[in-house]
Amino acid sequence: MNRIITLDEFIIRGQKQYTDSTGHLTRLLRDIGIAAKIVNREVNKAGLVNILGVAGSDNASGDDVQKLDIFANEVFIDCLKNGGECCGVASEELEEFVVLDPVKNKDAQYVVVMDPLDGSSNIDVNVSVGTIFGIYKRKSDCSGPCEMADFLQTGAELVAAGYVLYGTSTILVYSTGNGVNGFTLDPSIGEFCLSHPDMKIPDAGNYYSVNQGYYLKFDLEMRRYIDQCSDSNLRLRYIGSMVSDLHRIMFQGGIFLYPNTRKYVNGKLRLLYECNPMSFIIEQAGGLAINTKLQRILELPVASLHQRSTIVIGSPDMVKDMKAFIERYSAVEI
Repeated sequence: MNRIITLDEFIIRGQKQYTDSTGHLTRLLRDIGIAAKIVNREVNKAGLVNILGVAGSDNASGDDVQKLDIFANEVFIDCLKNGGECCGVASEELEEFVVLDPVKNKDAQYVVVMDPLDGSSNIDVNVSVGTIFGIYKRKSDCSGPCEMADFLQTGAELVAAGYVLYGTSTILVYSTGNGVNGFTLDPSIGEFCLSHPDMKIPDAGNYYSVNQGYYLKFDLEMRRYIDQCSDSNLRLRYIGSMVSDLHRIMFQGGIFLYPNTRKYVNGKLRLLYECNPMSFIIEQAGGLAINTKLQRILELPVASLHQRSTIVIGSPDMVKDMKAFIERYSAVEI
């Protein structure tokens, strides 16, 4: 029988590999793991308490705010605040970033960006949801509060990113830039345990994931590419939660597309909270992530907290094929 390796143990082991490690990032990742456990508990009893449904307001991105969105947002901020390793948080649910008060005798060196509950509209029908997070080293002076510049960094500057999938089992997947590892929550002991070491995305797969209900609102070349996917007998799979759709692609291969539409001319997904962290993870697992202008997601400049982007992400061979297809058939010069 293989010995169980918990998330905390794995993180501490990883820290010891670097002689200049200070332990700050290690403790921050552990704080995120604690928050994920609390959110998981509430997600799994959401039907029993009054946290289902719409809270009656919009978030900064204009989407309906679900009650569980608010809860998850508060839990992650509270855990990060109490840990003292994070000086600020930017969330999809908040208009502005939150400055966290310093904890005595601690030097907060990081900021966190997050989508606290991706796909939360699925909660009421018991479909999987998730959390997405990214961690940046702050650029501002540690002696003062965090600043906007700390958050407006490219995805390539992430020091860590990950996601949590609250599904039939709860799994936390993260990377610090040295591969991707997955941890499944064992409810009997209340710990995330290493279950998927050194995760690698297949070079190709049999699936494509896109909201095909918007087909007629996509640009001509994107409709042509989707037709190509169908003609090639690829299977359409779309859950409506980026975490869920990409988690499947991590294991089975495939391509996920969220193009621009007539309503969302720059795309709908948030660059800072969704596209960059998930692109970081997918690239670390051997995949690729670009926008519909064929630019690498992680190199896109970030100009605002709620900037939107298109995205094409997944198995490397399939993203390359999509890029070649668009270059060949695009009606406008890319």
